[in-house]
Formats: sequence, C-alpha cells, structure tokens
Amino acid sequence: MRVEPAVPTGALAAIRAVFDAAGAETVDAPILQPLNLLLDLAGEAMRARLFVVQAEGEAEECLRPDFTVAVARRHIEGGRATGRYFYEGPAFRSAPESEGAEQFVQLGLERFEPRGSLAGDAEAEVAGIAWRAALAGGRPDLTLWLGDVGLFAAFIESLSLPAALAARLKRVAGRPRLLGAELARAGHAPSVGDGGQLAAMLSVLSEDQAATLLEEVWSLAGIEPVGGRGAGEIAARLVRRAEALGAPALTEAQAGAIRAFMAISDTPAEGLRQVRTLAGKAKGIAQALAAWEARAARLALEVPVDRMRFAPALGHAFDYYDGLTFEVRSEALGADRALAVGGRYDGLLARLGGAADVGAVGCMVRPWRAFAGGER
Repeated sequence: MRVEPAVPTGALAAIRAVFDAAGAETVDAPILQPLNLLLDLAGEAMRARLFVVQAEGEAEECLRPDFTVAVARRHIEGGRATGRYFYEGPAFRSAPESEGAEQFVQLGLERFEPRGSLAGDAEAEVAGIAWRAALAGGRPDLTLWLGDVGLFAAFIESLSLPAALAARLKRVAGRPRLLGAELARAGHAPSVGDGGQLAAMLSVLSEDQAATLLEEVWSLAGIEPVGGRGAGEIAARLVRRAEALGAPALTEAQAGAIRAFMAISDTPAEGLRQVRTLAGKAKGIAQALAAWEARAARLALEVPVDRMRFAPALGHAFDYYDGLTFEVRSEALGADRALAVGGRYDGLLARLGGAADVGAVGCMVRPWRAFAGGER
C-alpha cells in the first residue's frame, strides 16, 4: 500500500488551525465501513476504488474512503438534532492497478442542523473554511470551483421532460458515465437490451417473488453469487435497468441543451447568465438562479471573486451531494487532484435512517496536496 508522506508539523498545524477556529467537536469514526452502503451511495463503478476486506463468513466491508458517511452515522447514533464535528485521520482508496492502494490523511468538518436554519451562510462558512485551510498550505495558484446538483435538477425541470426520464437524469447527475449513456441514447427509440426479458419477468412480481425467482435461476445455472448483494437487491437493479432501456429517450435538442449546461465553466456571474439563457423563463430555474446569486454574494465575502469558477455540473464520487458542491484546485495539480472538496448533502441522513428534516454541509482537505512542498 502506498502511504502518503507526512506533512511537516508546522505546515499541518497551519492547516489545522483553520478548523480549530471553527469551534467544532473533535470526533473519530470507525475505519471499517459497510461495503454495500458505500456502493449504494456511489454505484458499482466505485467498487474498484474501494479497499475491500472480508472476514470468513462475514459481510464485505471496506476501509473508509472518506469520513462523511462515517461521521453522519455517528451523528445519527448520538440522537442529536444539531452537530458540528471536526475529524482528522487516514482514509483509503484503491488507485489504478499500476499504483495499488493508497492511504492518505484528511482533515474535515461536517455540520448538521435543521434544514430551515442551514441557509446559505452555512454553505459560505464551510466553503470558506475549505478555502482558507487549503490556502494555509502555501500554494499560490488556487481556485475555488463551484457547482450545484440542485441547479442541475432545476434545469432538467425547465426542459419539460417525461417524469420518469427527468427523475432518471436527476439520479445520475453526479455520475458522468451514466449521464453520458443517457445523452448517447438521444434520438433513439426505446429498446430492450441484454437481460431485458428476465428483467421484464421480474418487474411484474412482488419484491419477495422476484428475489425467489432469481435465486431459482441461479440454482438451475449453478451460479454462486458474489459481492455481498442479495437476490432482492440484484432483482431491483435489473428491473431499474430494463425500465431505463425501455423509457423515452432525450431528443437531440434536449440532449444538446444538457451538454451545453454541462460545459459551462466561467465566473459565477457569467456562468449564471449562461444558465439563464439556456433555460429561458421557466419559473423553477428562475428561483434557483436567484438563490444562486445570493449564494455567490455570500461566498464573495469568504473567497476573492477572481479566484472563483462556476461549473454547475461539478460533482463528486459519492452521489449523496444534493445541493452546492465545491472543490479547491491547484493549477499545478490539475482538476483530478483537488486539495479540498465539499458541499451540501441534506438527504444523506434520511438515507442512513436518520431524521429527514436535518440538513448537512461539510468539507475535507488533503494536507499533503495543500502543502506547497507536497504532492507534485
């Protein structure tokens, strides 16, 4: 396993001091996390990036790829409505085959409050913490990139798509590969792909019946399922895939509008103007854009305007982000190696079994990347 070098004490202390000033409670979180839970949040494509472990006869687990889900679970277990938590420790990812697994340090902050009180000021505060912590590492070439999964959803609504198609596009907003597949289907008639007949059979059954039928097929074929997923979950995924293949596709014009939206990369003011031009006068997008203008004004109090870039399609590996997303990037390291990432994830606590009326916003910084003498 490749282990990131240690950041010099003074540089790490400067980065940590930004979080210390936020007055958050220091927490730790279990290194082992349920694999299926992480896959549900990020999709099967993420499996190759997770460090998977399994004891004999036990369910598959993985070493934590980041802290957000682990801290959110701890918050739920604590039974509190509000919380502000700071964490610091190692996270683990499987890198491309030539590099193997990697262990790296993260510092971060997660903030949980009732949704009504978690307004744009909280977003600006957390984004500002990420910016200042990254800046404390000493690199001079930083930019704060801003996106919004919620704005993408509002833009999709402005296109007046069939409800099922719109819902599917919103689900894959943060997954470029799946969104690209939807765009590639533009102008094509619905079709049934490989495995469609089995999926069609499963779709008319109850969940229990579908799981039983799939188990019978496995038994007849002598197949032993692997990966920790049960028959019911696999059946549900087959049905969703068949529904997607058989559903209406985007028109070429609609796909072109989405591609244009995804391509926006400009100053916040100019980027918002481009979204407004693409969306026209749809009521929902007008409200979302007005909210974004207010958000941009708050962010300008934390980060110089000339250091901000607006790319509304910006997403992260995990699809629990459902509002503002942001990254701090260094020109020297490029877009694929952000120094800090974060955003809003209001729906995550409910997905984990917590309260539906609690919202969340958080950020994390990788100090070895932030440190001017660190990653190259």
